[in-house]
Amino acid sequence: MKTALLIIDIQNDYFPGGKMQLDGSLDAAAAAARLLAASRKLSWSVFHVQHIAVQPNPTFFLPGTPGADIHASVAPLPDEAVIIKHYPNSFRNTDLLEQLKSAGVDTLLICGMMSHMCVDTTVRAAFDLGFSCIVTHDACATRELEFNGVTVPAKQVHASYMAALGAVFAQVKGVDEILENMSRSA
Repeated sequence: MKTALLIIDIQNDYFPGGKMQLDGSLDAAAAAARLLAASRKLSWSVFHVQHIAVQPNPTFFLPGTPGADIHASVAPLPDEAVIIKHYPNSFRNTDLLEQLKSAGVDTLLICGMMSHMCVDTTVRAAFDLGFSCIVTHDACATRELEFNGVTVPAKQVHASYMAALGAVFAQVKGVDEILENMSRSA
């Protein structure tokens, strides 16, 4: 089995001062940075996913703006792949699948933003494509949502999506547990 780290949309607009601040973005990015450092130490393949908005009248991740840039805490190195996407699913209209196959990857360690959107969609797609998935719940962040006049707090949104992913599509673990397992496999 060959594992790669997939970092989804940890971009400036999701942080304080950005156009779509998420609940817990700073903590999630710090956890993702720990995964990134460990992955680099083990010489794992790392894939950064960057969302660039192309739909009419976008409000964040605008092309050419600092808000669309990958956050400095998880900035890619020159030899790490950056996958540009325009949809929640990181595989849709990108070469992510081809790059993963070319690298011989069969297991994805996934973190990123937003839990309820791009992380969820990408994990389900990866599962359908035959990948084993591990989602690092504390290296993901989201925001509150509203449905039918009810505001759902971000922590409940996050917990609901992690519970759903963990039921079928992925193992859902904390960063400390994953790092411990990574150190044992080194």
